[in-house]
Amino acid sequence: MIAGINLFEIMKISPVFDILFACSALALGVSLERLWTFHYLNMNLSAFMEKVRLLMANKKYAEVVEACDNENKPLPKMLRVGAVNITQGRKNITKLMEAQKLSEREALERFLPILGTLGNTAPFIGLLGTVIGIIRSFKLLQTSASAGPMAIMVGIAEALITTAMGLVVAVPCVILFNYFSDKVKRVFIEMEIASKEFITMVPKLTGVEPPEIEIIKEPKKRILSKIISKITKPRVVKKTTSVKGKSK
Repeated sequence: MIAGINLFEIMKISPVFDILFACSALALGVSLERLWTFHYLNMNLSAFMEKVRLLMANKKYAEVVEACDNENKPLPKMLRVGAVNITQGRKNITKLMEAQKLSEREALERFLPILGTLGNTAPFIGLLGTVIGIIRSFKLLQTSASAGPMAIMVGIAEALITTAMGLVVAVPCVILFNYFSDKVKRVFIEMEIASKEFITMVPKLTGVEPPEIEIIKEPKKRILSKIISKITKPRVVKKTTSVKGKSK
């Protein structure tokens, strides 16, 4: 109750409040789900990477896969792809791990567009309530000539409350959207660093040469064999015979 005006009654009158309450409930659900997800992603990254380095140095690739399965988080999932395909060469492993990184990033960014959309649109929904409240005030003045200040105050109160409600929904959505986006960025950077470190170990462990080396060597052998065959090939000398015409 403010200045004799029941705020809850005003909330019941305006349909904009229903929309804003629905937006706030949706934002709350998304925020709690993302908070739980990112809390689950917490892990001792340095200890895990040290374990992977040790296993890779001893060529225990099956144990690397097992260690990644035990963690079941974005970074271990990416390294698992590299360990499973360890014999496929550096170039193919890089492509497979890049694909896994993109897949994990898409999963991390799930539902974040909802927070971004609510953060951008909630103030405008509140502004719509403001316009409706002002229109309601002028309508009351028009229909009731004897209406006092109280009739105008109800409409203005509706306008101000909807504006405030829109901001109350929008500000936390923007803050949480930026917070979760920063979390995704940090996880993706960690995955990028780990993938590059893993790739540098692959050629030393598998002994697989990059495909470019084989492609370059083969044409040189063919060219050399062609030159030798031309040099050693015996030359055939054709004899020409001249035919003299018969004299008459």
